[in-house]
Amino acid sequence: MINDIFSYLIKYISNLRLVFNWSDFIQIAFLVCLLMFLYKKFIKNTSSEKFVKGVLILFCVWIFSEILLRIDLKIIGMFLKAIVMLVSLSLIVIFQPELRRFLGFLGQADFVTRIFNSSESHKKTQKIDVVKELIESVKYLSKSHTGALIVFQKDLSNTYYDVGTKLNADLSTELLLTIFHTNTPLHDGAVVINGDKIISAGVLLPLTEDPKLSWKYGTRHRAAIGMTETSDAACLVVSEETGDVSIAMDGNLKKYEDLITLKSDLESILGLKEPNDENKTTIFKINNFMTIKKTAKDK
Repeated sequence: MINDIFSYLIKYISNLRLVFNWSDFIQIAFLVCLLMFLYKKFIKNTSSEKFVKGVLILFCVWIFSEILLRIDLKIIGMFLKAIVMLVSLSLIVIFQPELRRFLGFLGQADFVTRIFNSSESHKKTQKIDVVKELIESVKYLSKSHTGALIVFQKDLSNTYYDVGTKLNADLSTELLLTIFHTNTPLHDGAVVINGDKIISAGVLLPLTEDPKLSWKYGTRHRAAIGMTETSDAACLVVSEETGDVSIAMDGNLKKYEDLITLKSDLESILGLKEPNDENKTTIFKINNFMTIKKTAKDK
């Protein structure tokens, strides 16, 4: 039977009499590049990847069934072909909502522009949303006098996040408020944020040993200062007693009286300032960020 299959394939290919020229190769290369682009853009590392692999398997089974029919193995060939047709019709019914959304996407006037700019726009939106989610969280935490400690850190090799509960979740106001709610087991620890991800919660940070620090500062403020003394992180603190909002950097603390200044400094900390901003700095270049002194005014 195997010899018959190979004989049929050789005979079938020889009867095709394919003649390729440069135009054919260019068209094939274009189609391959287009398929690879669409695969990497919309399919790779998504839930649709398994679906596409399943379709390819069905296609291979269909070709194999045609080969079986040509070599007079009609029962097996018809059986496989019927399975492929049945599964194909089932996929149309199962994925009807997805197909409807896809056709609606194709019907949009600017769908070509959105295909090429979707990744860049998504990243920009994500960066803007990080500050927005943080500001919304701080507004509620400060108003309700809910204590909070948030660590912004890029280099996770020098941190204490392993001590806490690993989350690796998208940053959102709802999640932050849930973590710092007084009835949750993680509210007393710190939250470590890397980019737009909450890496872990309930993290225990080292306390500062500065003897000159005022006795008015509680454990959260001392932990925030202690963390920034031993790393390049920045820490946002919301006081449980007063509702005051502060940011610790390089072992120093600054209290904020308005959300506009806080938003501006958060954008600088996260590196989201516009490129034309001469004062753009990040938590990894903190020398020129801002002068913060432990004075009575900041306390």
